[in-house]
Amino acid sequence: MIHKACPIVLHPNGAPLRLLAFEHPNAGPQIVKGTVETDENPMRAAVRELWEEAGLDALSAVSLGQSADIVQGQTWHFALCRIRPLVRENWQHFCPDDGGHMFRFFWQDLYRETAGYDPIFVRAFEWVTHKLGAP
Repeated sequence: MIHKACPIVLHPNGAPLRLLAFEHPNAGPQIVKGTVETDENPMRAAVRELWEEAGLDALSAVSLGQSADIVQGQTWHFALCRIRPLVRENWQHFCPDDGGHMFRFFWQDLYRETAGYDPIFVRAFEWVTHKLGAP
C-alpha cells in the first residue's frame, strides 16, 4: 500500500471556506500531496510536502483522517495545517521535484465547481468538504 500525505491549508478569513490549490504546468489544477517516506509519520510528511511544493511553513498539523477511496492502492492521510498569518491571494513557487516546476498557487472555494481538476483531486475535495461539513 502506498501512503500519501495531503496537507490541507484553509484561508484564514474563513468565508467562503477556501483551500490551498495550485496550477501544475503539465497536469493542471491540484492540491499539494506527496508520498509518505518509509518510517515517516504522515503528519510530518504533510508538513514536509507543504514546504517542498508550496514554500509554506506549517506551524502545526493535525490529522483530519485518512481515505483509501481517493486512488486505488493508496491511502491518503489528510492533515489540517496552520501556516504563518501572512497569506497572499496568489503566488508562484519553484518546486524542484520531477526536474523542477514553477507552481502557481491560489485559493479554491471548497463549495464551488472543481471543473478542470483531475477526478483524483475532485474526490479529495469531496472528502475534505464532507469531513469539514457541508454548508
